[in-house]
Amino acid sequence: QVQLVESGGGLVQAGGSLRLSCVASGGPLSRYVMGWFRQAPGKEREFVSAVSWSGGRTYYADSVKGRFAISRDNAKSTVYLQMNSLKPEDTAVYYCAATIVPEKWTQSEVYAHWGQGTQVTVSS
Repeated sequence: QVQLVESGGGLVQAGGSLRLSCVASGGPLSRYVMGWFRQAPGKEREFVSAVSWSGGRTYYADSVKGRFAISRDNAKSTVYLQMNSLKPEDTAVYYCAATIVPEKWTQSEVYAHWGQGTQVTVSS
């Protein structure tokens, strides 16, 4: 069973950038579609981005399109989320997730494996 550990969160001013990393262990990353989700206080977990097995296809929530970029390095068992032009509304705990399901990647229910999350706080 794959285990996921996120890092790279922190406090940043609006307009700044952060890069989140998610390192996988316990199985080849290439088996999984990888996603990023986030959850702000008092809100439901929401989809942010996903990347296909080889990285050839990427998906983004409308709220982050053009500002965030997802990528993966299967040889390093790592998935990244580059976040630019951050806004206060991006403040949330960000979770990395993995699935072998070949569809519906924007839905959290299809992801069987989750990391513990990393806090991102954007100040105005």
